[in-house]
Amino acid sequence: MAKAKRVYEIAKALGVNSKDIVAKCQAESVPGIDNHMSTVKIGLEMTIKEWFSEAEPSTHTAVETAEKVDVTQAKARARKRAKKKPEPEATAAAAEDAPVTEAPAETGVEADTEAKAPPSVTETPAQAPAEEAEETAAPRKAGKATRARKAKPKPKPKEEEPAEAPPQLEVELTPETVAKPNVPQRPKEVKPAGPKLEAPKQAKLQGPKVVRIEKPDEIRAPRPRRQTEDVAAQQSDLLRSRGPERGKGAGGKPGEEDYGRSPRRKRGGGSGGGGRGESAGRRGRSATAEHTLKGKFSEQDLIEREERLSRSGGFLRRRQHDLKTRVGGGGTAQTPAQVGGKVEVEEPLTIKDLSAATGIKGADVVKFLFNKGVMATINQIIDTELAMEVCLEYNIELLVKEARSAEDLVAEELERREPIDVKRRPPVVAVLGHVDHGKTSLLDRIRQADVAVHEAGGITQHIGAYRATIRGTDGADKTVVFLDTPGHEAFTSMRARGANLTDIVVVVVAADDGVMPQTVESINHAKAAGVPVVIALNKIDTPQATEDNIRRILGQLAELELNPVEWGGDTEVLKTSAVTGEGVTELMEMLDYQAELLDLKADYGGAAYGQVIEAELSEGRGAVARILVRGGQLKVGDFIVMGRAEGRVRDMIDDRGQRQEQVGPATPVEISGISEVPDAGDKFYITDTLKKAQEIAEQTRDKERKQELAATSKVSLDTVFQQMQAGQVHELRVVIKADVQGSVEVLRKTLEEVGKDNAEVHVRVLHSAVGGITEADVTLAEASDAVIIGFQVIASQHARSEAEQRGVDIRLYRVIYDIIDDVKAALEGMLAPELREKVVGHAEVREVFRVSKVGMVAGCYVTDGEVRRNALIRVTRDDIVIEHDRLLSSLKRFKDDTKEVRAGMECGMSIDGYDDIRAGDILECYETAEVKKTL
Repeated sequence: MAKAKRVYEIAKALGVNSKDIVAKCQAESVPGIDNHMSTVKIGLEMTIKEWFSEAEPSTHTAVETAEKVDVTQAKARARKRAKKKPEPEATAAAAEDAPVTEAPAETGVEADTEAKAPPSVTETPAQAPAEEAEETAAPRKAGKATRARKAKPKPKPKEEEPAEAPPQLEVELTPETVAKPNVPQRPKEVKPAGPKLEAPKQAKLQGPKVVRIEKPDEIRAPRPRRQTEDVAAQQSDLLRSRGPERGKGAGGKPGEEDYGRSPRRKRGGGSGGGGRGESAGRRGRSATAEHTLKGKFSEQDLIEREERLSRSGGFLRRRQHDLKTRVGGGGTAQTPAQVGGKVEVEEPLTIKDLSAATGIKGADVVKFLFNKGVMATINQIIDTELAMEVCLEYNIELLVKEARSAEDLVAEELERREPIDVKRRPPVVAVLGHVDHGKTSLLDRIRQADVAVHEAGGITQHIGAYRATIRGTDGADKTVVFLDTPGHEAFTSMRARGANLTDIVVVVVAADDGVMPQTVESINHAKAAGVPVVIALNKIDTPQATEDNIRRILGQLAELELNPVEWGGDTEVLKTSAVTGEGVTELMEMLDYQAELLDLKADYGGAAYGQVIEAELSEGRGAVARILVRGGQLKVGDFIVMGRAEGRVRDMIDDRGQRQEQVGPATPVEISGISEVPDAGDKFYITDTLKKAQEIAEQTRDKERKQELAATSKVSLDTVFQQMQAGQVHELRVVIKADVQGSVEVLRKTLEEVGKDNAEVHVRVLHSAVGGITEADVTLAEASDAVIIGFQVIASQHARSEAEQRGVDIRLYRVIYDIIDDVKAALEGMLAPELREKVVGHAEVREVFRVSKVGMVAGCYVTDGEVRRNALIRVTRDDIVIEHDRLLSSLKRFKDDTKEVRAGMECGMSIDGYDDIRAGDILECYETAEVKKTL
């Protein structure tokens, strides 16, 4: 197999620049050719050689849609570039081979080398090889200008010519006599450049400029710790009634008390009972002494005394006791549970949050819920209605409001933002309708594409966004953004999301089929979104599209309150054909006219905002999201947040596969660089910093986590009874992996609906996510005995090997029909078969005989049908069933055993384990058959 070449190798072979080849390939929309190192396959190599060949165009076989390449100019540019960049090896070789008398002037050789050389040197045989080397060096580097070419010798000035010509001497050239170019002469003495300072100047030190001088704070001198003798004597007289002085015991001296020390340290001073004396003094202190102290001490002394008393033991307990027993003002705040009133809380609300907001004990709330039949813990989320009922018991009016997230604040800032550049924008149109009515084919006709051909099963299973431009009948370009939605009944949420994203809805109705269930559903989605509806009557070129059929379809539309314009209504009905292109231009002009009536405008300045159309995991790019910009400018590098995902825009690709650096309103693009896959329908915003985007995404993830806990933690007595009965219900456990987030939502909802009305079986989705099937999915399926369903994805090599070893069933699908059919068949196989009775015949007992070792034998006459051995017998007497489900063990015709006896014949019958047979009884012979149940 031929080795693929690089672009620069082909350019070298053709004699052109690599940039010319890259530019030509990009003009011809050849993918994968970005630079000179790009790999070129053999077929593309031959095509490039034909593009850059100078042969006649008639001999070319390659397809060429762009402007032809001027090969002459391309090769001339390559030669010109080669002249500007000579190769060092060739230059050096030419410089060495050049003769001494023809050395170029720009080599920079000093004049003294010429003085050292003899005035005239005759040619010697050594010069011939140099000339030959010079001639051979030229063709070696053909097409490149070198400095080794022969330089014309400079003519010397006339005044420098000698008067007499010196004699001609034959001097042998030696390395010392040959001048070497580009070798500068080194000076003999090295001196510093610039003037030299004889005496160094002394530097002047300059400090900071003084602006102002701050005056230091005045600090008061500390109060002396020991007091004067006069004050101590007064204190001694006042405190004499309550025992000895503090710290002095019985023999303490006045004037020596230290008020700055802690009371515990003062207890040791004095003789013996200083501590006991102080305690007694504290207990014996009277109100009269307090009043007297106020006159003898300063206010600061009393404040410090109160602080020391407050730090003493038992103060906090006494303070709490006083607050509890105090009546009137100054007590603790009353809780709403005590006084009632209004209380505002935010959702989601847990029992703990409700208790903290209202003052109701959490145990009381749990008890109240238990009496209501709801078992919950203090950390579980409580319903708003139950929380209101709990508060009504305590005369509290509970006002529950939705929590304002950071995303809501960003949205409010966006609404208050002043518009910068408001201009008209293209309309966003959603194409809805029934499956196989030609929606994608009609869009392919408008876009000149072939999307419908590559759809699995021939039906659209994802939301696609396209920007189409077509020239109208007036010569002006009509640009419309289309959203292609699936038509299968399972994709109801996708159709609803598409209708909410758009300005106009185009409902496609097949002229050979008419209005179908999904057509009615699409019209209802458009009415709910409040957008105008345009009917595209497609497949008008088919033989079944007769006038009678068209009038019938118009009547069906009129019944749905979509009266056509030709009938005097206000709904536009356009006849189109995706095969012939009939009515396509008229449809585009009608959509443009509707956009003018709606006066659709957008702000083309500021930060971008919009909505997520679809999201998925892409190999090599991570999580990607297809978004629709509604306003502003989206640039590469912007910080973006969309639901639970956040990040920085790494790259943008439009619907044509072209990379974009900046896009405006009404533009669908696919971006990468986000942290995880968002949900389809999430709004996106541009933030100033990445930290802000991360905070908004984290709040969204916390909110989703609380909602999941609230959904899984609701337990009541009824649900407990249902769980007890669930042990008898067979469930099919599945793990869903799909390519995009929208498909995950659709598959989860659709599979859970299969068998929902059946009490014996149901589907349980254990896990659903975007991306390929991994080893973790196989481990989960093995532990839960589940089946893995992959939609538009594949399993990794390690996952396949693990599934084979562990016996896990992996089913891969590309069409949603097949998934629903297989899951339904699996559920029907889990149903217990239904037993149905089939009556074979009746026999009347004429006589009863007792046979030894056998028992009672009935002599019977077969009235209708037939009686078969080993069949089931039902005994009826006087039209009342007295025994059933007995086995006919013996059947004889005369003395011979027989397998069956038909009507009109007599026989002897023995019933296994039953002898209570009388004459006149009717024996009914029947068989049971198992019938498979269906959902």
